[in-house]
Amino acid sequence: MTKSIFLRGCAMSAIAMGSLVASPAFATGTASGTVITNNVSVDYTVGGVNQTDATATNNITVDRKVNLTVARIDNTATSVVPGAGGQAVSFRIENISNATLDLNLAAVQTASGSAAGITGTDGFDVTASPFLYYLDANSNNVYDAGTDTTSVTWLNAVAPDTPVTVHAVAAVPLSATNGQIAAVALTATARENDGAASLGAALTQAAVNTAGVDTIFADGIGTTDGTRDAAFSATDDYVVLTATLTATKTSSVVAGDYGTGAAIPGAMVQYCISVSNSGGVAATGVAISDTLPGQVTYDSVYGVKVGGANCTTPGAGAGSFASGVVSGTISPLNPGATQTLIFRATIN
Repeated sequence: MTKSIFLRGCAMSAIAMGSLVASPAFATGTASGTVITNNVSVDYTVGGVNQTDATATNNITVDRKVNLTVARIDNTATSVVPGAGGQAVSFRIENISNATLDLNLAAVQTASGSAAGITGTDGFDVTASPFLYYLDANSNNVYDAGTDTTSVTWLNAVAPDTPVTVHAVAAVPLSATNGQIAAVALTATARENDGAASLGAALTQAAVNTAGVDTIFADGIGTTDGTRDAAFSATDDYVVLTATLTATKTSSVVAGDYGTGAAIPGAMVQYCISVSNSGGVAATGVAISDTLPGQVTYDSVYGVKVGGANCTTPGAGAGSFASGVVSGTISPLNPGATQTLIFRATIN
């Protein structure tokens, strides 16, 4: 009897060690609820006579390992312009647990002055009350408003190792300025897969190991959540890239009865409107209009010169004059560039 027990113990230890060495590492692993059955038999003889084998069976029920990841699609911020609607930051969400789960979604904006998700500092908030989430219908990882039309607030029955791309969509306030960043963190939280068309209940981690299926949180720490909390988060950024225009207007007397510089009736005045773009992208369709005061008369002989680099270099483009208004269009006005509109008028 002693020999039988000793052999049985040695056999079980050897099998356990063999399993430990041979087991590969998987993202998902063995499905929760799986019963792993291990049988051992010990053959022996007594007095040269073969005896009935000693046998033993061990069952292990695989527990539920809850783990998930959230990551922004790339390290390039979404370029936006002030006043634009339907602007998205995109995230890849993956359930790497060993069980199918529901995943709840929640996006929050980073506090102004805090570090942004990619680089720089958060400087404004997008308009979202709350955020809208859309599934990536065509798997191109880009928000297409006419295609990605399935709106969700949670993901139903997400199978292990099945990535899902979600777009968090908001609007950009008109007050946002060039170069400002708005950082948004998306958190996915694992919930029970209840098999229904509603979000499953919150998960509770097991306090002790039991013979049944226990739930163990194995997730790491995200950008806004903690470790082993059945959640994961990542942060993506909006960056404002827009044209920032400034205009200046100067005048100089170019002809008069008493010489240049005498602003007397009959003197010719040259007006120069300079428009500069200190923003990050080109401005198009820059329309200039200048309503002349009644004390001057437009000089149709000189006309309206558009597109010069400065007030001493009139452009080759032509503007127009109608109903007391001088007008002209500059397009495009590239970042860092200045263009002018120049015309003349006589003092009445």
